[in-house]
Amino acid sequence: MVGSGQLELNNVSKSFAGHVAVDGVSFSVRQGSIYGLLGPNGAGKTTLLRIINRIVRADSGEVLLDGRPMSDGDVRRIGYMPEERGLYKKMTVADEILYFAQLRGLSRADARCQMDEWLQRFNLVQWAGSRVEQLSKGMAQKVQFIVTVVHRPQLLIFDEPFSGFDPLNADQLTGEILRLRNEGATILFSTHNMASVEALCDEITLMNRARVVLQGCVDDIRRKFKKNVLEVTTADGKSFNYAIRPDETMHDAIAALNDRYALTGFREVLPSMHEVYVESVTSSDNA
Repeated sequence: MVGSGQLELNNVSKSFAGHVAVDGVSFSVRQGSIYGLLGPNGAGKTTLLRIINRIVRADSGEVLLDGRPMSDGDVRRIGYMPEERGLYKKMTVADEILYFAQLRGLSRADARCQMDEWLQRFNLVQWAGSRVEQLSKGMAQKVQFIVTVVHRPQLLIFDEPFSGFDPLNADQLTGEILRLRNEGATILFSTHNMASVEALCDEITLMNRARVVLQGCVDDIRRKFKKNVLEVTTADGKSFNYAIRPDETMHDAIAALNDRYALTGFREVLPSMHEVYVESVTSSDNA
């Protein structure tokens, strides 16, 4: 395939009947990276994903793929898994996958080869001849994932991909997303699952009320929100948190604690993305 799947949004806005759904959003997703789009319900995330997929047209701004404005022909290079799943319930699993794979440009032979591989990965071989309506919710979610990725798109877009998965299957899905990234796919996904953000995302954009309120590398963001707290472990096996005072350095705090407790270890406590999310959304709501 030609191109790398690098995605760029510049000042994208969209309104519906006077309601601003997306207000001047810009971000760039590097080729071969995983990018998280976060925010509460109604923040504008799904509208933005639909704009990227050319389901909805932006009122202003631009969406670039590999440095040029996206066109309708680029849609085949995208795999999109919407939050409202879109499988045909009366079709068999095999027919469903083959239909969507060929719709997106694969030959029937190539589509069948890709389908067989993915059915094996998700332990669905024995369900290939079953109608989608006969599947459990988790199995149907797996089929939806296969339909999204079967044509080997350069850009993958997932809207709440972990919805409906139990922890075991969510871990499997996480592994597959990482594998696709390692094979060169560019991945953008929207989620409320902050644990998956920490496990998967290189960078994020957090939206609230249609606007960007936080953006950047996940590790840098967590450090930006740190509260200068140390978790220390003592020689007698105990551990506790210590808040560094404004008038002392980390070095001085560690030296003083070591004199008192004989430390065997310490680490700087960074906030979770859940804590960052809550603080950022609350702050923007109160602004």
